[in-house]
Amino acid sequence: MAVPHYAGPIHRLWDRGFRVFCGCVYAFLIIPLIVIIPLSFNAQPYFTFTPEMLRLDPDAYSLRWYQEVFESARWRRSITNSIIIALCASSLATILGTLAALGLTRPRMPFRTLIMAVLLSPLIVPLIVTAAAAFFFYARLGLAQTLPGIILVHAAIGVPFVVTTVMASLSRLDRAMPLAAASLGANPVRTFFDVTLPLIFPGVISGGLFAFVMSFDEPVIVLFMAGVDQRTIPVQMWSGLREQVSPDILAAASMLITLAVTLLITIEFLRRRSERLQG
Repeated sequence: MAVPHYAGPIHRLWDRGFRVFCGCVYAFLIIPLIVIIPLSFNAQPYFTFTPEMLRLDPDAYSLRWYQEVFESARWRRSITNSIIIALCASSLATILGTLAALGLTRPRMPFRTLIMAVLLSPLIVPLIVTAAAAFFFYARLGLAQTLPGIILVHAAIGVPFVVTTVMASLSRLDRAMPLAAASLGANPVRTFFDVTLPLIFPGVISGGLFAFVMSFDEPVIVLFMAGVDQRTIPVQMWSGLREQVSPDILAAASMLITLAVTLLITIEFLRRRSERLQG
């Protein structure tokens, strides 16, 4: 936001200083992530810039580590597990979170505060506690070290993201439009799919994308719940750092960063589209 023309010198100095401070914070957080990307193209098995890389020698750069990620059986299994778990968990979280948000936005919803506290508790409880509790609970059901068990836990911790984004979209929804559809003879189900859902759809997708990113990048619960055959990309990266340090970890990290940035840009686009649809 631009500084008003009537602002005094102290106000302008404060605004510029605040912008510089924010820029330094952004740089402190982002620069370490950016450094990973050129390192992932290192032709040598090092985690540092070689003199040839600093001289921008073309022979110092290679795609060998990306090739290693896609050709290695352990990495392919990890990528497949991550995609399956994230897609299933985010889909389940989106459905449950949307239904919960619809109920919580009803005018006379009983025990709303208690229900909201329970739904949002995964955001407050440390993941290590959630992972340990989930392991002992699902072990009794025979779902420990299985993909369905991991999917259920990831769906549970993804629901709060969907609930918050969908409730934000519903709070801006014109309540007269569903009432108008009902007055014209539409039943509640048709009113939801033909009127309500198209208007809140960007919020629903945004919540689903948040749940997807959370599940795709989550290592703690998978460390507790997964067996050898259920390793995901973050767990494979962690295991690689402990067992065999190789730049293929940097290649996988670069792909995760690219995916996260792409999804964040998509979420921002959907947020602006939702604002335009709802005025």
